[in-house]
Amino acid sequence: MPSDIGALALVSHPAGAVVALRHGIFRLEFDTGALTKLVDPPFDPTLFRFNEGACDSSGRFWIGIMFDPLNGGCSPQKSSLHSFTLADGLRSEPDAAELHNGMAWSVDGHRFYLSHSNSREIFAYPINPETGKLGSRALFARVPENLGIPDGAAVDCEGGYWCALHGGGRLRRYTATGAVDRDIVLPVSQPTMCAFAEDAMDMLYVTTASDKLTADQRQHEPLAGALLRLRPGERGVPRSCFVY
Repeated sequence: MPSDIGALALVSHPAGAVVALRHGIFRLEFDTGALTKLVDPPFDPTLFRFNEGACDSSGRFWIGIMFDPLNGGCSPQKSSLHSFTLADGLRSEPDAAELHNGMAWSVDGHRFYLSHSNSREIFAYPINPETGKLGSRALFARVPENLGIPDGAAVDCEGGYWCALHGGGRLRRYTATGAVDRDIVLPVSQPTMCAFAEDAMDMLYVTTASDKLTADQRQHEPLAGALLRLRPGERGVPRSCFVY
């Protein structure tokens, strides 16, 4: 790709993806590798890029942002969350952050989770699954400074919210009320995302990062950057991967 890949969602005809890059949203065809720009970036790409993205049950592609200046030397700034559909294009949503992560939906689809990683806060929004309209957000949980930042997330069928704590070396499960249920300590310090999979949805896959680790840290974390998997005991909720 010609620039940072923030997120992607699948399309079926022809087989490909909608890819959120620093310089806009593009249609990627898998068989040819052809890229077609669909939308210009809704921000200054020298200051921001798209970051995490996920599809809801209606095929709406939600895309967060990251303050990531190309030249440095800037004070942190916030930019808006967006949603995208092939039919209606890009829509600005009423949430702004320096770094969006942690997107997930409750089992019934009426609650949308979103984290502001740099402030270590996880929010819950009431949401209309059909229209995608967000209600007033409420603070769901706050991550202690010594446990890193909230990164990618998933929801299990009991309503638990699983969050990868980047820099905290663990997965943390919250109950539907935002209470800490338990931690699963990992052999890496920088987990980035978790997702339930397999036919029974009983396996949790975890992506991890090795960037910014020192040579000594990498020696003590040989699995940094690896894809991990575990059975946490709960079963996950299937998530849509296609944008319409």
